[in-house]
Amino acid sequence: MMKFLLMMFFMIPLSFLKNMFWMVQMMLIFIMFMFMNITIKINYFCNLSYMYSCDILSFGLILLSIWICLLMIMASENLFKMNFYINFFIFNIIFLLIMLFLTFSVMNLFLFYLFFESSLIPTLMLIIGWGYQPERIQAGMYLLFYTLFASLPLLVGIFYVFMTQNYIMIYFLKFFNLNLYLLYFSMIMAFLVKMPMYMVHLWLPKAHVEAPVSGSMILAGVMLKLGGYGLLRLMIFIQEIGLKLNFIWINISLLGGFYVSLKCFCQVDMKSLIAYSSVAHMSMVIGGIMTMNNWGYIGAYILMIGHGLCSSGMFCLANISYERLHSRSLFINKGMMNFMPSMSLWWFLLMSSNMSAPPSLNLLGEISLINSLLSWSWISMIMLMMISFFSAGYSLYLYSYVQHGKFYSGLYSYYSGVSREYLLLFLHWFPLNIIILKVDYFMVWF
Repeated sequence: MMKFLLMMFFMIPLSFLKNMFWMVQMMLIFIMFMFMNITIKINYFCNLSYMYSCDILSFGLILLSIWICLLMIMASENLFKMNFYINFFIFNIIFLLIMLFLTFSVMNLFLFYLFFESSLIPTLMLIIGWGYQPERIQAGMYLLFYTLFASLPLLVGIFYVFMTQNYIMIYFLKFFNLNLYLLYFSMIMAFLVKMPMYMVHLWLPKAHVEAPVSGSMILAGVMLKLGGYGLLRLMIFIQEIGLKLNFIWINISLLGGFYVSLKCFCQVDMKSLIAYSSVAHMSMVIGGIMTMNNWGYIGAYILMIGHGLCSSGMFCLANISYERLHSRSLFINKGMMNFMPSMSLWWFLLMSSNMSAPPSLNLLGEISLINSLLSWSWISMIMLMMISFFSAGYSLYLYSYVQHGKFYSGLYSYYSGVSREYLLLFLHWFPLNIIILKVDYFMVWF
């Protein structure tokens, strides 16, 4: 694991050389293919080096992080054309990738917390530095305070575990079970805010609307998955008290997921609609993890990977329209099928993946999560039906609103998609629909 970390560190000088962003992309592709070749064993940490290691959970999420960071550079072509602090932008992405790599691979609980919080800094820089409107400062503050307010109790909880047990290695936490209500809430709230759970989700639509395309991609693609990863890791040592209290989060998530699905129909901003759809999908992930059964863990992990690719691709689509019309409003982005018929296909493919149509990973993840929640309680069937139905509804709503209708007449100059944009969308859609062929690989590990 150390070799990958060093490779990323040695990419930092490349970011300060002029017009070397293509070299950074090549290096990221090289790192990704090297990382895909490491050996992953069943049920335990392998590739140990110093304080880093890798198991199946880390493996998938590190791959996703490298992939999304690579696509972020590809999506930000406008910055390269304008030469808008481009060296600092590339440095920011590499720094963010290093923080994510460390978060997913570190074995020490305190260091996990440290890198978990450090990944917030480059994300904040992306929003405040390259966002579109003055409101980005307010969005940055929302992001910062929501996350930090909830994560300070996590730090205190980690110190308490260390005081009582004298170790905070993630692997050994399964031998430790503490039946304290306060510790349970302090350990879990930071991750629920990061997911985000309904009622603590208001920072997400604000951050997405003000962020540049690269900020939206990393927020939807990887940052939300940090919460799920933390829950999957820590649920093992709060399981005894979790059996008593987890019903709270399952109920909030299912009701919140249904309400947010309805709220999607009220949105007139494309990015805001996609952000709210992320909250609805993540509510099912929270429900699956909180049931604490095998189906829930498998489904949560698969849906996190699938949603990371799908929502990132949808933000790319919204940005492609924004670059041409300079508006994210659904009232102006209409009738796009007349002007970009090829792009209409990609809208259809990514929207169908978002509504969990086969053969996307989202379908498999949602089936597993529905299994998990139904085995927990039959009554959850009602909310699950509503969430699944309305997720298909708002995906169709967004597609039909953007692609059909009378085109905005104020447009005087237009160009169809370029090959870079089609490649970018293909690189989101292809892994999302091809990984399902090797999904038995994931099933074996769990």
